[in-house]
Amino acid sequence: MSTKPTPKGRQRRTALLDAAERILASSGGSELTLRAVADEAGVRLGHLQYYFPSRSALLSALLDRVLASSLERVALLTGRPDGNSVDALLDGVLSDHDDPALVRLFTEVWAMAAHDPEAAAAVRAFYDQYATHVAGFLRDHAPVLSVDTARRRAEVFVMLMEGASLFRSGVAGRRSAGTDAHLRHVLLALLTDGDRD
Repeated sequence: MSTKPTPKGRQRRTALLDAAERILASSGGSELTLRAVADEAGVRLGHLQYYFPSRSALLSALLDRVLASSLERVALLTGRPDGNSVDALLDGVLSDHDDPALVRLFTEVWAMAAHDPEAAAAVRAFYDQYATHVAGFLRDHAPVLSVDTARRRAEVFVMLMEGASLFRSGVAGRRSAGTDAHLRHVLLALLTDGDRD
């Protein structure tokens, strides 16, 4: 028989996941141990293990939370009803690159996915849903696009945005105004040019 978590239990679980997220973003997956998370959260190891009995359980919950939070943001950005929604989408997604902790967090998530089949499946499902949101956005704003064309453009958009995050954040390169302007031009073409495949 499972018991429903209490509000206090949900709060403690959230605090533990917050601690795990800070460690993952600042020190990387290799430093994300149960003991490190307990220390970061200021609790005993046994307390942490009550909520997350293993490192695998902790990683799974953390990955679910990070990806769900990002997908909520994508859904919000692609669902804007205002007339400037293309610009709002670009501004919103590009602004994520200004958050070094978020970019480092995703860099670690990608590294986990490279070595862990469960993490890889979760990341693939996330990007599939991300592309689905963008494809829906494209179909709403450029109804002349076929479903297949909208999907292909959405997948390219996602690829460009995720790769750009590494360069624009400073992880793998340096941001420049000229490159940013060209990136925005390419992304706008993907989102607005309904005449070509």
